[in-house]
Amino acid sequence: MAKKKTTKQNTQSHQQLRVVIVGHVDHGKSTLIGRLLYDTGSLPEGKYEELQEICKRRGTDALEWSFVLDAFQAERDQAVTIDTTQIWFSTAMRDYVIIDAPGHREFLKNMVSGAAEADAAILVVDATEGVREQTKRHAYLLHLLGMQQVAVVVNKMDVAGHDPEVFEKVTKEVTEYLGSIGLSASHIVPISAREGDMIAGRSKNMDWYNGHNLIEVLDSFDLAMPPVARALRFPVQDVYRYGEKRIIVGRIETGILRKGDTVLFSPGNEEAIVTSIEVWPEDENKVEAHAGEVIGITLDERIFVERGHIGSHTKNPPMLSNVFRSNIFWLSHNPLKVGNSYKVRYGTHEAMVTVQSIDKVIDTNDLGEAEKSGEVGRNAVAEVTLRARDLLPVDPYTDNARLGRLVMYEDYDIAGGGMINMEGYADQRSSTTPKSENIYTVNYLVDQQMRAERNGHYGGVFWLTGLSGSGKSTLAMAVDKALFEKGLHTYVLDGDNVRHGLNADLGFSPEDRTENIRRVGEVAALQADSGLIVVSAFISPYRADRDRARVAAPAHFHEIYVSADLATCESRDPKGLYKKARAGEIAEFTGIDSPYEAPENPEMVVDTQSNDIETCVEQIVSYIEMQVKLKNQAANEQGKKEKALAV
Repeated sequence: MAKKKTTKQNTQSHQQLRVVIVGHVDHGKSTLIGRLLYDTGSLPEGKYEELQEICKRRGTDALEWSFVLDAFQAERDQAVTIDTTQIWFSTAMRDYVIIDAPGHREFLKNMVSGAAEADAAILVVDATEGVREQTKRHAYLLHLLGMQQVAVVVNKMDVAGHDPEVFEKVTKEVTEYLGSIGLSASHIVPISAREGDMIAGRSKNMDWYNGHNLIEVLDSFDLAMPPVARALRFPVQDVYRYGEKRIIVGRIETGILRKGDTVLFSPGNEEAIVTSIEVWPEDENKVEAHAGEVIGITLDERIFVERGHIGSHTKNPPMLSNVFRSNIFWLSHNPLKVGNSYKVRYGTHEAMVTVQSIDKVIDTNDLGEAEKSGEVGRNAVAEVTLRARDLLPVDPYTDNARLGRLVMYEDYDIAGGGMINMEGYADQRSSTTPKSENIYTVNYLVDQQMRAERNGHYGGVFWLTGLSGSGKSTLAMAVDKALFEKGLHTYVLDGDNVRHGLNADLGFSPEDRTENIRRVGEVAALQADSGLIVVSAFISPYRADRDRARVAAPAHFHEIYVSADLATCESRDPKGLYKKARAGEIAEFTGIDSPYEAPENPEMVVDTQSNDIETCVEQIVSYIEMQVKLKNQAANEQGKKEKALAV
């Protein structure tokens, strides 16, 4: 007979802990779940008798608990779990939702959506087989999705003769692998799902084990309480009009929102004051809402807000960036390639992104870096850099687990999933938000043409960018000297000279690097406007920062990519910086542990890897001379050429 429903002692029984069960195919997940339902008295009325009848028809002597979950005939025929299934059951402590994630390699994509919603995980390992390929893949996926609460059950101990040495061997194997990927198991429990050993009670067959049984382990997991102490995040689900009201609807993921608060909506950077908090059924006295609540709000101004925007307080908003990194698990039949575009979704926000680079492909068997092939194949784990056309509101997973997870789509199908990682990239909000007020345009009495006529040439910004050791500073100084000897007015802005004075207060964090380039870009623009030829030599690793420097001097800016690969630059290492970076003495060094984004469409490429310095200097000098010539000079030279050709 089926056991009676257990009466919960917890008065907060409406709260549910979501647990995902994962593991290699045939390691016993479905059997474990069926037995859990039986041992907790959670089988529906008549289900036990139905199970007995099924086993009788199939000619099996022992009860097959996995049949409990066979909701589809296809699963019985294929003998594999092909979809995530949610199962509700209860212990004396509280309610649970078990997410049965597929173990078969073909159906991992369903696991992404299942595991991403879970509060805790149980990893099932067969005592007779130990850690297998899918065990590692599933464990690594839990790591990518940021799972903090993980327990392991070593199943089929009855088949292993209840041998404690077998359990010890598998425990060591599991512990070593989980530790290598940054996970740790809160408990490792020897069980026999078929026999019910160590599920809800003790086992005479394993009296050598003194730890918790599985139900006790589940009850020891922490409920995911609404994170009200974190910064406010209110992803907009929709905007409704109800009579005269315009109601912005969504769920508060983190933080607290109060009537009268000023809310900033990203990425639009528009602010308004909350005039009411709307709930259903109506409550006129509602003045405060906490994380986990679904609410509507009205604002004192009709600012532009739409689905996907993220509301926050002005003090701790999400980062704004058009580029970010992601640790992903790739699931599509089509390989992920550099240049491909995909839709990403996190919270309610959706955006199209392009794969800028594949930074690392990881072999989940040994955690070694796979051979670089320019693509990420199905079921592979990778670290990639993604770029969007517009600024996106993003929270790294380490800052906000609720919004730091993303799912990638190819057409309308899930193609991959993972975590947002902003390591090495700066918040672009600070560099795009002006703080000065009451500033007016300066009306000069001497214009650019007058200065050019006096100097004999126009001003310009010639921005040399490339890795450390590519030859930027060497080229800049040689070009400056060559132009000076020709009578042109030039000046070099270099990392060393600006950081001794103008930017002496800045370090080398992503935020400081962005500010460093912002200041240099503005100074270079002013110098070019005064008629100087400015040769700027900076690594300037972020494409967005160089784009802002271009905006500062739109008529004068020329991007020159000093091209040399990392191996060549590291072999030169003129200042010994690469050596220090490899030794861990310099953190966030470009090319080693901080990104460099090569120009997409520079005005000029100078290859210092293949050409000597003299050739490169000659190329740059020739290019600059052509760009800064006075219009009448250029016209006269063109006329002379045409006349010579005619003769």
